[in-house]
Parts: sequence; C-alpha cells; structure tokens
Amino acid sequence: MSIDLERLYAGNRRDLAKAITLIESKRDQDRARSQTLLEEVLPRSGKSMRIGITGVPGVGKSTFIEKFGMFLISQGKKVAVLAVDPSSPIAGGSILGDKTRMELLSREQDAFIRPSPSEGALGGVAQKTRETMLLCEAAGYDVIIVETVGVGQSEYEVASMVDVFLILMMPNAGDELQGIKKGIMELADALIINKCDGESLNMAARARSQYQSAVNLLHYTTFWTPRVMTCSAIENQGIDTVWGMVIDYYYMAMENGSFDKKRAKQNIEWMRRLMHEMVDMRINGKPEIKSLFPQLEAQVTHGTTTPYNAAKRIVDLL
Repeated sequence: MSIDLERLYAGNRRDLAKAITLIESKRDQDRARSQTLLEEVLPRSGKSMRIGITGVPGVGKSTFIEKFGMFLISQGKKVAVLAVDPSSPIAGGSILGDKTRMELLSREQDAFIRPSPSEGALGGVAQKTRETMLLCEAAGYDVIIVETVGVGQSEYEVASMVDVFLILMMPNAGDELQGIKKGIMELADALIINKCDGESLNMAARARSQYQSAVNLLHYTTFWTPRVMTCSAIENQGIDTVWGMVIDYYYMAMENGSFDKKRAKQNIEWMRRLMHEMVDMRINGKPEIKSLFPQLEAQVTHGTTTPYNAAKRIVDLL
C-alpha cells in the first residue's frame, strides 16, 4: 500500500484513508510501516482543535455533529469526524454507518468522516484514534471531532485525547441528573442540552438550571468552569454559540499555558499505556511464558500462591 505524503499533506482524502487503514492494520510489518509514517507526519501535526463529543444513545449526537460540522465549514474550517462504531462482541463486526447518518456533511469537500470499529477497545474508543488524529492534522484538518459509542468508560478515554470534551444531554433532566456519575461531570468542559425545541423548551430550561446547580456543587481546580448550554441541532439553533464557547476555552487555555501542558500530559499518559500494552504483547508472544499460565492460574485458584507472586514469576521471565 503506497501512500504519497505530498498528496496527504495537500489534503487528498484517498491517501488519508489509505494511511489510516495502514495504522489500523494488525499485521506486524504494517505496524512498523505505520510508526515510520507517523514519525514523518509528526512535525505537521498538533495544529488542530480536538473536540470529544459523547452522550447517551438517542440524544442526537450524529445530527448535532453534522450541523456543527456544516457550521464550521461555513466558517472556512476543514473538519474531520472520527466516529467510533461499536463492534459486535459475538461476531466482531461493525455496521460503520456513520456516513449515512451524516449525509450532508459527508458530501462536503472540506469534511472527512471516518467510521472505525471499536474492536473491543476499552470504552468503545478505537485503539488507533490518537494516531488517526495525527494523520488528519497532517492533512490540514482544522477541527477534529471524536464521537464516542455512548456512555460508560469511553468518556475517560476520549477526555484523555481531546482538548475540549462535550457531553450532550436530553431536555428531560430529573432522573437522568441522578444517573450522571460525578467523575463524568468533572471531565466535561460543557454540558449541552440538545433537542431544545417545540414542546421541550420548558423542560430544557429546567434541565439547564438543574445541571448548572450540579456543576456549581463541584469544585474545579482549573482555569475553566464547565458551561451548561442549550441548542437544537435539528433546527440549527445554538450551534454557533457552542463554537463560541470552544473558542473561549481555547484562548483562555493558551493564555495561561494550560493548552500545551494538557497535550503534553496526554502524550505521556499515552506512552505509559502503550508501554503496558507492549509488555502484555511480549508476554503473550513468548510460548515458554504463555505455557506457564494454566499452572499459575491453577495455583492462584487453589490458594497455593498469591496473584502477586504469580504475576512476578511471569514478569521476571522477561
């Protein structure tokens, strides 16, 4: 698979898609080639705004992202959407239907939509999403949107790779407010109440007040206090205000140095995670170590050794 770097830098979507396919490959030779490619594009990356968007199924993520993307393109931006599709735990396949859910955006020359199967990655976030972001940045995309599968561990995964993290909420607060984990609330840079239209207007106003009260109860140690906003993606209302909030966050973060510090911290955390994954791969790749697993698992099961000592025996063999 040949990838023309100059065409990739010029924003050729075909070469970008081929590059992403290369880094998603599980073949050993492709892994080595993909890392060489990433090293080459690294100097041209890091110049985009990375936005994570999550929310429960049915909250209107796809409609919101499409309208948000169309607005950004009207402002002269190039937009990449990395939509992580849930993989079947039985067959392992994914529908990958995000382009059909963002039909208008997918037709735009300045938009690139890449549905990726989660393939069992923690929280449903594709394992190669970080690398894909680097390629999109090298291809000249100004805003990169990462859409998660839904609510769960994925919030923590996405928050660790984006600059701004948005949670879409339903207008009918009530029980939903009780179900929001404090940890997720602390991750959010903004809570956006979607579907604020028609009969839901009054409910949305009440929900905004309740969510704002919940945010005020939390103690934030950073420069930014999360905002609670309302919008209607289907009626294209409030989309510009959301972008205005993202711009506010960007300039405030740049002003006090938080922006670069956050990205540096994310890269260090990613390096450490990859280190653990590589050690795990090394262990599973050595037959003499892997053959010990049944014996050690039996000893741990019967209480003849501790899990710590069993793990230490395996690691010592490295």
